[in-house]
Parts: sequence; C-alpha cells; structure tokens
Amino acid sequence: MSYQTTETIQRLWDDFLRESLAEVPPEQRQQFAQQFEDRFSELLQNAANGGGDGFLDLVGFGDKGPVEFENLPYPYVQPDFDDSVVPSQLHAAAELYYIYQHERMKIFKVVDVLLKLFRLGKMRIQRGPGARALYLVEKWKPLRYGVRDRMIAYRRAFNYGSSKAPAGAVTNVNFHRQLVGLIVAVAQYFRDLQVSEVIRGGPMINQRPFGSSATVQRLGIDLRYALDRSTYGNIFALTMEVGHYLNSILKLLDAPDIKKAFDANTKWNVIEVVSNRYLGGTAEPSQRAKMAESGRRILKFVADNNFETSIDPHLFQTELRPIGPHAEAWLAAYRTTPEGQRFPGVPTALRSTRNRKSIPV
Repeated sequence: MSYQTTETIQRLWDDFLRESLAEVPPEQRQQFAQQFEDRFSELLQNAANGGGDGFLDLVGFGDKGPVEFENLPYPYVQPDFDDSVVPSQLHAAAELYYIYQHERMKIFKVVDVLLKLFRLGKMRIQRGPGARALYLVEKWKPLRYGVRDRMIAYRRAFNYGSSKAPAGAVTNVNFHRQLVGLIVAVAQYFRDLQVSEVIRGGPMINQRPFGSSATVQRLGIDLRYALDRSTYGNIFALTMEVGHYLNSILKLLDAPDIKKAFDANTKWNVIEVVSNRYLGGTAEPSQRAKMAESGRRILKFVADNNFETSIDPHLFQTELRPIGPHAEAWLAAYRTTPEGQRFPGVPTALRSTRNRKSIPV
C-alpha cells in the first residue's frame, strides 16, 4: 500500500468510525470502538509488511528505480519496547525479593547459629528430624551462593544493602522508589474507585471506572524495564538455589525437636528466640513476612502483565483487583518499619506502633 493511499485512509478513518458507531447502542460503543482501533492497526501493519523494499525505492535502488514520495510504501514501525523483556528474569526478581525480606528477618543467620550450637553440643537434640536436617546441611553444604553473593544480588537488583556492586554491573538504583510509587498508585486507584461509589450519578458514569490506569501502567512498565536490565547473569540461578534452600531451612526450623529445644510453638518462635539470644534482637518478622508475601505477588503481576495502553478499563480493573489488597498490606507493613517511618503520610496510629516507651495503665 502506497504512502498516499495510507494517508487517505487515515484521513477517512475518523469519518468511517463516527458513522459506524452512530448506529451502535451507547452501552456497546466502547467495545466496538476498541475493535475498530485494533483492526485499523492491523491493516496498517499488514500494508507496511508488503513494502519491504521501501528504503531501496526511496533512494532509487529498487526494481522500479526512483519512486515519487506518494507512491512509496507506508513506513509502519511496530512498537515493541514494552514487550522486550525476559520473563524468567522478572520472575526471578520477584522470588529474590521474597528471599531478601527473609534475609532481613535473619533466617539464614539463625540457621548458622543452630549449626554452631549443634556442632558444639550446646543444643539438646540428638536423633530427631531437626538434628538429622542440621547434620545434612552441615555435611553437604547445599548453599553454594553465600552471603556475599546474595548481598551483591540484592544490590544489583534492588539497590539494597551496603555491598558494593561489581564494576561494570548494572545496578537498579531506582527500584525502591519505583516499587513504592507503583504500590501507592495501585492503592490510590482502588481508593478512587471506592470514592466513585459515592459520587456516581447517571448510568453512563456508573459504567466506567473512576480511577485512572495510566499512572499504574507507567510505573509498572518502568519498574519491569529496570528489573529486566539489572537481573541478568547469575540472578536466576542464585534465586533457584537459595529459594530451595530457604524452603528447606524453614521446614528445618519447624522440626519438633528444634522447637522443643527452644521451648517454642512455631518456627517463628524459634527465629525470635535465637535472634534475641545470639543475634542482638529480632528484625520486624511480622512486617517483613507480609512485605515478602505481598511484594512478591506485586512483582509477579508486573512480570506477567504487558500493560497494554489500549486495554479496556473494566478489564484492567479486573486484572488489577487481586493486587489491591496486597498493595494496602505492603504499605501498612512498610510504614511500621524503621525505614518506612520516613514515608510521607504515615498515620498517627501506625507511627505510634514504633513507640518503645511504656504505656501507663
């Protein structure tokens, strides 16, 4: 299709669309309008694919020799930036975030302490499942990626920690700001929807979401792109190995003989007791556990969603709805951590949860 023909079609398209949609019932116009738009893009793309020698025709090296501008093929360029990511890296980043929050809870340090106590005979276990699990961990040393490797991975992917990133490696310096921005945007989106239930008026207003999806999409695309360009190399392998190891040691901490040795009811009690006795105190296990769960779910949503600009608002709202509670839960947990206290808009009720002064009764 020549450029002149394509230009004529584009000029006539609005008239065609207006006349076609005038006969469609109002409640169905949005659906058909999107179908028309998709069909128009498909026609332009197919027309451009038929003119593969357009550049040669432009410079006069084609079969037809020099060609006038109006007879040149339409140069349609397919936008593919938002889709140029490696899904496995993005899923690995979501799992790595889950692992990082458990690192902050001192899970790996607790297991190291248990191995030392078991080796020195300072823990009264001998033949139970926990003792056998500690023996196997010490014998086989399944975790090849040590604390230094993990800290470098956190630094590269999330810019977390104090480890220095390797020279020449890409560091995702804006991860935390983008993550907080995305979560706040998702939470605000659903708060706006709740407000809209009060202020909606006519039937047409009642059929469209009140919140805007543009901010959520923009932040999601930026976050996905930044994670994709910083999680190459050994991040996937490290996440697979450390993820399996984390799963194993959580089962180890839940062994009945280990819980009995520390007079604990759950593995989280074991972590708390060991952290207080040997590691200088706990590190917000309740908040970190929720941030790990909700943060991983949000990052997996970012990895799996293509954030299509022309998506139907109702469909986008349906896709985003499961993420809304996770966004609110992550924010509530983050605001009660030491670094989250600097978060703007922290309510007094949440800020007071960090107050360590005794309350008179």
